[in-house]
Amino acid sequence: MSDSSDQHSDKNKHYCYLVFIGRFQPFHCGHKAVVDEALKRADNVIMLIGSANLPRSLRNPFSVDERAMMIKNAYSPADAARIHCVGLDDALYNDTRWLQYVQAGVKSVTGDLQTDIGLIGHSKDSSSYYLSLFPNWASVSVPNYHNLSATPIRDSYLMGATPTPERTPESTREVLNNFKKTDDYQQLHEEADFVDKYKRQWESAPYPPTFMTADALVVQSGHILLVERRSMPGRGLWALPGGFLNPKETLFDACLRELREETRLKVPEPVLRGSCHSQHTFDDPYRSARGRTITQAFYFQLKNDPKGLPKVKGGDDAATAFWLPLAELDATMMFEDHYAIITKMVGL
Repeated sequence: MSDSSDQHSDKNKHYCYLVFIGRFQPFHCGHKAVVDEALKRADNVIMLIGSANLPRSLRNPFSVDERAMMIKNAYSPADAARIHCVGLDDALYNDTRWLQYVQAGVKSVTGDLQTDIGLIGHSKDSSSYYLSLFPNWASVSVPNYHNLSATPIRDSYLMGATPTPERTPESTREVLNNFKKTDDYQQLHEEADFVDKYKRQWESAPYPPTFMTADALVVQSGHILLVERRSMPGRGLWALPGGFLNPKETLFDACLRELREETRLKVPEPVLRGSCHSQHTFDDPYRSARGRTITQAFYFQLKNDPKGLPKVKGGDDAATAFWLPLAELDATMMFEDHYAIITKMVGL
């Protein structure tokens, strides 16, 4: 125990590898200050770039490759060669899986998790939490640089503002300026405006509202029932059938109603009610761009039928409804945290 404490308090130690975990949406001067220190304290810096393999969204507008470009192009070729950028998938609602992803990402660079590895981050950021998750790795704390945060930079950019040199390196501004010319940016810009107007409806409320939704996860014969979203946010993405709770209905009744409205699923209600296998609450604070939204997901396991899968047809908020083989689930096509919900409840 004393060895571990000494290791974590050694301010002069030099490392083979220092690991910086973040989403870098976008990479800003505060992030760069951490990397600058890491380059002084280690032979190599591993940047684990979170929220990889997700569709573009207001919270995650930039790909791993774009973020890696922001990071590496901020440095000379010699220093950039010491920076290793690795995409890190999210694992909402499953800390053990996320730890596995982190370990795998680090090992892909080091080849050995027992080598000289440390974690680096802001002193009042996630460092202490990471330290408890990775007791075999040392921790290096770096003061927060001018209290910079990616969220206001990203939000103002998606609303049309130009990022400033005081907050973002030139390499980041170059990527952002190029991205602004794309159709993807235009779609996110429209969505940002939509969400801004949506939130303004609640400005007069005495406190920020919390919304409650219900989602249906229906599986039969190795297929899952999904819808394609018709409207913003997430227009064109795949989602579980679901929606907001009405004032005078239970969560389960809301789930059944939304399932009927969005898919026209040809299964009698008594059969649906008898097929409900489990339910779970999903409450990640950042799961929805529209504001604090908690959902209750209900998992229905329909019996195999030699006649095939029940007929479905998109309706209400769904452009289409369709059965998808579980093997063809694609996180890059899924709305909000619905992929995480599916993997949690189905056990994929």
